[in-house]
Amino acid sequence: MASTTRPESADEVSALARGLTVLRAVAEHPSPIGHTELSRQTGIPKATMTRLIATLVSHGHLRQERDSDRYTLGPGVLDLGSAYLRHFDVRTRIRPMLTELAEFSGATVHLAVRDRFDMVLIDTVRSDTGMIFSRLDIGARLNVCTSAIGRAYLRELPDAERKALIDSARIAASDEWARIGTGVEASLTEAETLGFCASLGEWHPQVNSIALGFTGPRGTRYAFNCGGPAFVFSREMLIEHVGPRLVACRQAIVQEIGATSLA
Repeated sequence: MASTTRPESADEVSALARGLTVLRAVAEHPSPIGHTELSRQTGIPKATMTRLIATLVSHGHLRQERDSDRYTLGPGVLDLGSAYLRHFDVRTRIRPMLTELAEFSGATVHLAVRDRFDMVLIDTVRSDTGMIFSRLDIGARLNVCTSAIGRAYLRELPDAERKALIDSARIAASDEWARIGTGVEASLTEAETLGFCASLGEWHPQVNSIALGFTGPRGTRYAFNCGGPAFVFSREMLIEHVGPRLVACRQAIVQEIGATSLA
């Protein structure tokens, strides 16, 4: 696995940046992880890693597994996450619209914000009548370039910001960009005709999804999607049947919260 360390800006506090890097590495690891692996993944020297881990444990952000030298996230992270979500009053305001979309389509609807090259889900609405649901839930991450919800976020950005983010994603993706970049460009171009972004088997071979973004009254940009298994939600069904309702949902959101609408 490549190092998760990123270049530090002149304004960053190095120790704090490294501590956050450790938390992210632990969060992304599928199982408890030890000092040596954390040091290898992040590029942080072992002696420094020991001090960082001790600090994070003492503040409740990491927890040491019983009878081992391996670590998982601690309850302090949950407290921060809960506080973060409490500030998303937008979730409460637009949930009725997302619920209506979920019930109409029989699909799962997700709401997300961006974190680096991922979209992080901050709300999930499942249809009461749908037979098959997405396993994704709050906190799950979807790649900003391969997912419909990420592409919708990109489309919501001003041209200069979109170009800068795509350029950064190109560097991060390295050899995979030839495949990823083609899908991004095609989706953004197609969105000018469709009115929304799509990802059909690109984020996951068996998942189809369509999505739109909006900018909230405080300038925060969000995106929401609607979709599910490709054998249920075909391209034709999503684009022709669900697509117009997706657009109507966005219009209702804009009217409800005073969001900024695309021209």
